[in-house]
Amino acid sequence: MIAFLDGTLVEKQPTHVVMDVNGVGYEVFIPLSSFDRLPAAGTRCRLLTHLSVREDAHVLFGFVTAAERQLFSLLMSVSGIGPKLALSALSGLSVREIKAAIAGGDIKRLSSISGVGKKTAERMVVELRDKISAGEALEAVAGEADVAPGDQTSRDAIAALIALGYRQDEARKMVLAARRDLPDPAASVEALIKKALSA
Repeated sequence: MIAFLDGTLVEKQPTHVVMDVNGVGYEVFIPLSSFDRLPAAGTRCRLLTHLSVREDAHVLFGFVTAAERQLFSLLMSVSGIGPKLALSALSGLSVREIKAAIAGGDIKRLSSISGVGKKTAERMVVELRDKISAGEALEAVAGEADVAPGDQTSRDAIAALIALGYRQDEARKMVLAARRDLPDPAASVEALIKKALSA
């Protein structure tokens, strides 16, 4: 198994890259989520990889983050999903969006991925819901809320309210209202939760 490649990024395209590792050029297929994070061609780069071995070919798939590679492997464990479809899923939605859709049973959103029909989306939910930990699911769902980018305090407060049994949309509204009512922009997670529960 090839776990990662560390070398020079010779060529980069939205669907694949070529990396020079000690004089050997490796073609690696990537999702759009990784393409957006790649450095400029000609610079040093490290990609986490997954080697897919078939009778007629050995194909390398590359990822910038461990979360992408982990979800790629998880998606391929679903019957009917191979490497190309798993890559398509990561190109269509972010890791967080896919996990939130699986955790929330959002068949419509999963079906919006190119190549994924309703039956495949249903299998993804049934087969993967239990494989995504409660913490990951809460983080993914809380991350879906329309809070300001980088506002981790609000995301943590939403996740805490969801853990207390509130629905996602309800928790989001409560935290956004609390955020508006609190004069201190640096309010803690605890302060936000207290304000949200007292409203």
